[in-house]
Amino acid sequence: MHCAGRINILTKDIMVNRMTIKIRKATAEDYDAWLALWKGYLKFYSSDLEDSVTLSTWRRALSAESALMCRIAETEQKIIGFALCVLHEGTWSTQPLCYLEDLFIEEDMRGLGAGKMLIEAICEEGREKGWSKVYWVTREGNTARALYDKLALLDDFVRYSVKI
Repeated sequence: MHCAGRINILTKDIMVNRMTIKIRKATAEDYDAWLALWKGYLKFYSSDLEDSVTLSTWRRALSAESALMCRIAETEQKIIGFALCVLHEGTWSTQPLCYLEDLFIEEDMRGLGAGKMLIEAICEEGREKGWSKVYWVTREGNTARALYDKLALLDDFVRYSVKI
């Protein structure tokens, strides 16, 4: 896995089309904006979750005791995207691995670089904190794969799942 670029997650600002995009850690005050994006994300994947699951996800993303974390992409006007990641141990490395579980950019803000900035910020955080890798899965037909193909190596693993 390779992630392009080096950035500091707490100070990363990039001017795009006369708009500054900033990547930062989520805070409790971001809930309403995040929730609107989260609902858009669930709609994108034709999914529905109980409100209790959504609230639990948000609370865990803000908790210092949780392995779940949330990063926010914002402009001067509003929050335009988020990434939710899970840090976990692995059997092939002594350093933590970061699973980028959810990434979403508001539809009318796509193509400005916010998704790339979120991924690069997470990779840089991983470098700073000594993680072994950042990885993610997506649906085969996801149009964001054009971006992912520029930032990471596509491996030959196939994912199986059993719903319990």
